[in-house]
Amino acid sequence: MNDAPDSAASATENEIIWQDALIRRLRFYRDLGITDFYRRETPAELQAALARSASAAVSAQPSPAGAANTAVQEAAISPKPPTTLFTPSRVVLEPAARPAALEQLRAEIGDCTRCKLHAGRNKLVFGDGNPSARLMFVGEGPGADEDAQGIPFVGRGGQLLNNMISAMGLRREEVYIANVVKCRPPGNRTPEADEGATCSPFLMRQIEIVSPEVVVALGQTAVTWLTGQKRPLNAWRGTLHSVLGAKLIVTFHPAYLLRDPNQKKFAWEDLQLAMRELGLRAPQRG
Repeated sequence: MNDAPDSAASATENEIIWQDALIRRLRFYRDLGITDFYRRETPAELQAALARSASAAVSAQPSPAGAANTAVQEAAISPKPPTTLFTPSRVVLEPAARPAALEQLRAEIGDCTRCKLHAGRNKLVFGDGNPSARLMFVGEGPGADEDAQGIPFVGRGGQLLNNMISAMGLRREEVYIANVVKCRPPGNRTPEADEGATCSPFLMRQIEIVSPEVVVALGQTAVTWLTGQKRPLNAWRGTLHSVLGAKLIVTFHPAYLLRDPNQKKFAWEDLQLAMRELGLRAPQRG
């Protein structure tokens, strides 16, 4: 039996679903106020294949006009691969405007139900610290203590992070702290791709608003979502990178350092790199 027609119909249906998801994603970014996007160069062969797929999907659709059909046609005009990472443009606000901008962003997030993580959360964990901080720390997601209090890094890992900040000659209230996802993943698991894709635009907006000079990514998940690249953590460490105009430095997550204290000396080397960029000196021990 020849099942080619059914296979073709299924492929077309999948393409339409993907295009509809892309349109909803772009509208979501637009609702956040993100209208400028950048993407890595797509090979010409892939662009041509995507264009052919999009055209075939539109041709297969019924002709009556409607919102859904219009969305598919819009997607066909400029097809983009589903793996493309979109990064918002950097908008620098005056320091006096940053607290209100963060409050507005928190209001936009609201009682979020955009991904499945909301079902198990106690409190949404937005961010904490100085809205005009020169230094920002980015972690993976809230744990049990953070979920209970609604504040990032308040458990054992948070206590260690506080010590790391103090060792740099700073106080916690002088820096800004946020996570890739704002709701606790079940069992503290790594955020899944759809969860990170849904929540990371809020993190990018936080970075835009705070406009730090240096961002320290705490662990693999943080640097992956900040850069759109998945590489071993040690491939990132020891050198400067960039994110939204800030210098990006990568180190271990405090939770990992609690499991393997031998790595603390290497994390201190990473923090010293951040200190050099900020012109900080470690406080003298009495």
